[in-house]
Amino acid sequence: MTSRPTLVLIATGGTIAAATTSSTDTTGYVAGTLPAEALLAAVPAIGEVADMRVEQLFNMDSRDMGPAHWVALAQRTRAVLDDPDVAGVVITHGTDTLEESAAFLDATLSPEKPVVLTGAIRPATALSADGPVNLYDAVRVAAQPASAGRGVLVCFGGRIFAAAGVRKADTTATNAFQAPPGGVVGQTDPVRYFAPPAARPDPLPLPESADRLPRVDILYVAAGSPPEALDHAVASGARGIVLALPGNGSVPEAWREPVARAVAAGVPVVRASRVGAGPVTPDADDAELGTLPAGDRPPSAMRVLLMLVLAQAEESAP
Repeated sequence: MTSRPTLVLIATGGTIAAATTSSTDTTGYVAGTLPAEALLAAVPAIGEVADMRVEQLFNMDSRDMGPAHWVALAQRTRAVLDDPDVAGVVITHGTDTLEESAAFLDATLSPEKPVVLTGAIRPATALSADGPVNLYDAVRVAAQPASAGRGVLVCFGGRIFAAAGVRKADTTATNAFQAPPGGVVGQTDPVRYFAPPAARPDPLPLPESADRLPRVDILYVAAGSPPEALDHAVASGARGIVLALPGNGSVPEAWREPVARAVAAGVPVVRASRVGAGPVTPDADDAELGTLPAGDRPPSAMRVLLMLVLAQAEESAP
């Protein structure tokens, strides 16, 4: 008889833990109402895959997640992974800001054991609830030895994503998440990966508290958006700026001078894109203005990464 691995479910709330008074209501719910034990009880087949331990770290709507929650989640995940009896971690999370939490965990953890985030688009009480199958799939992924050494993963809608670059791309579809090319690393039926684990960068230091994370603002640049917004953000205390720009991170002419001023003042400016897919590649503006291209990461993930990089720089400054 093959022994089952021991996994820890860290629950944080979200739609996967939401309930309504009607089984046909998929929108009028309160997120983060059901306890983690109820999520497991709804999927008895999980007991055939792994022995589960349960922790309720938060039970909230992920729209209210912030840096303090990221730090607490990363600290708790690291502590759980240090237990030699634990083979991996599954984290349930609301989908609205799952990409930010995933980016933070992926940048600050270097887990040899699997860490898998999942959630749901529909509440647990809906006739068509997607949370149970997503949770079951996430447990199966975390229980697989092949999931080790791949960094933090997101399991959703039958697909396995690398956390870096994943983004919510649909408000109501049960396959709501997308990733850049190479970001979909596997599937769940059956659980398999398309390639061996790739080399990963060293993790960034995990701040002791959210107070150590500098403020970074995202500015959405629409046609004709006033560039004074950038000056205002810097003047009000932003230590870094991520611009959600048109196309391939194209800086409008009116924004060039404010961008150059910010960079000259020591405030890094990242060129990201407001487009839903595709990378922002290096161009002449980076050399001329001192901007940084976002690559495959969406503005939300770039903000998280820049916060961590700035925190590391401040910690190491004399």
